[in-house]
Amino acid sequence: MLVPVVGPSGAGKDTLMEAARARLARDARFIFARRHITRPADAGGEAHFPISPEEFRRMQKEGAYALWWEAHGLLYGIPAALEVPLAAGRVVVANLSRTVLAEAAARYPTRILNITAPPAVLAARLAARGRETEADIAARLAREAALPPGLEVETVLNDASVEEGVARVLAALNRAAADARPAGRAQPAPPG
Repeated sequence: MLVPVVGPSGAGKDTLMEAARARLARDARFIFARRHITRPADAGGEAHFPISPEEFRRMQKEGAYALWWEAHGLLYGIPAALEVPLAAGRVVVANLSRTVLAEAAARYPTRILNITAPPAVLAARLAARGRETEADIAARLAREAALPPGLEVETVLNDASVEEGVARVLAALNRAAADARPAGRAQPAPPG
């Protein structure tokens, strides 16, 4: 099962996912995708595979990406090699753009993990970063895009301690692993 991770800026996605990745490092049911991004490795943020735009486009043409998108002047890709563990019934956790969620759900068994927090918490976290003005933060929160309709979504509210947020994410991922099935294996019939 593919578990795309989405959520607004300030929700704590990177913090919670890094902690979940560390805690599940020895659990063979889970793989955390490392995105290919056309930005330098030392640019900060998530640990990613840095790649030039030219190399990215070449690999894209060769079918090296299961999913890819453009955002903020950068190219992002999820390696196609992750289709192998998906077919085996493992859970692949990937930070995805909302723009490719419908495509992902059309191609793979998918459960979106939407990490969020109340607007006041988001605003306070963004302000603490010190990168944007109050007006920029308000504009960022106002333009939060809705998830595409018809997708299976599990929402994790990250409004308490990091430890509580991590526990909520781990519970959601364990539910996804319990529901994951290898390709070709019949899904159980719903009750009733």
